[in-house]
Amino acid sequence: MKNPLKKIRKFLGKLLLRLRLYFRKLLFPIYLFPLKIATYSLYYLLLFLIKLILALLGLLFDALKYPFKSMKHFLKFALLLSASLYLVASLFVIGDYLTKQYGWWGKFFCAYGTKEKLLGSVVRVVGGYSEGSGFFISETSVLTNFHVIADEPSPKIIFPDGSFTTPVKILGDKNADLALLFTDKKYPEKVLTIPDKVKLYADEPLTAAGYPLGTELTGKATTVKGNFIDFRHSKIDPVYYIQTNVSLVPGMSGGPLTDQCGTVVGVNTTSLAGMSLFIGADQARDMVPTLTDQGVTKIEVDPSSSPEGSVKAFYTYLKARRMEDGFKLLSREYLKKTNFQEWTNRFKDILDVDVIKSEKFEKSSDTAFVKFSTKNWVDNEAEFHFYEGTWQTLREDGVFKMLKSNIKEVENPDYSWLYE
Repeated sequence: MKNPLKKIRKFLGKLLLRLRLYFRKLLFPIYLFPLKIATYSLYYLLLFLIKLILALLGLLFDALKYPFKSMKHFLKFALLLSASLYLVASLFVIGDYLTKQYGWWGKFFCAYGTKEKLLGSVVRVVGGYSEGSGFFISETSVLTNFHVIADEPSPKIIFPDGSFTTPVKILGDKNADLALLFTDKKYPEKVLTIPDKVKLYADEPLTAAGYPLGTELTGKATTVKGNFIDFRHSKIDPVYYIQTNVSLVPGMSGGPLTDQCGTVVGVNTTSLAGMSLFIGADQARDMVPTLTDQGVTKIEVDPSSSPEGSVKAFYTYLKARRMEDGFKLLSREYLKKTNFQEWTNRFKDILDVDVIKSEKFEKSSDTAFVKFSTKNWVDNEAEFHFYEGTWQTLREDGVFKMLKSNIKEVENPDYSWLYE
């Protein structure tokens, strides 16, 4: 045992002595220390590179002469070469697949869960004259197409869970076909990302989302896949378009076009024979500060003008979910049998009210004849109901207020009933 221990001690002693001498030589004189560090570093780096190159050349030489040592070696080399070529070809196939399915390699890793996020963020936009889709670009604003809310003063935003709300403000640009609907509550979890600049690769796969056929088709939003074709510009329109081979259908207008990571690159706009155009999402977002209420239909009613004017105002307020204003048109006599909560609960499922006619009833000075239809959202389906009858009014506080009604539902009215 003693001899090995002595050898170890002797070895360690020599090693420590050499290290001490090395560091003394390196550190002194101290003013040459930086120069020595740089010189030694370069020396050892060059020495390492030379040895590495020689080793690689030796390996290459051995590899070249390996197949010719014997038939056995040649067969092994051929098998290894075939396997390597197959592996390289497989990598090219995988790369081509990732390009076609995701756009580029980087988008492969962010694709998981994007469809679920998309389906939970796209909303229906429903009015009395048109229906479409939309999506949140901020926690209180939904972007959609202007033509979806055209001529509609109070569209409804229906969420994927079936609940709905009425925008508190609407801004738009008819020429750009963009509209922004503002909500009173915040929905940060539904906001979709828009890039600073939309960049797409040739034939990059894209996904459009929306509600085809509007409320005629129940269920979740639909996602349709296609490929990017090109960017298009118009001398007339103030926005640029993304052309794809996605096939959009009515009801999907205003929904988002996303890449495989769920980033919004366009706004669904129009489709024709398998060719669809989408407004560039970055330009749509940049135009938001320029949107105004000019051209946006507004509610214009006057309950003080006449009984028929007041009745029209009453149902228009129901249409716009301005329940406080509608409640104020109930006379004091009518309010003896109801209160605000009970009265509003009667209309909690109404999406839209369309006043077809409100006119003076015969020769009466206080009664109006009214015809109207309602669109109700019941169990995530739209139901249409039709009514007609009379409202007797009473002038109070300078306006005509609702006193007594005789309204009856009309079952399956014919076409003429809506326009007579």
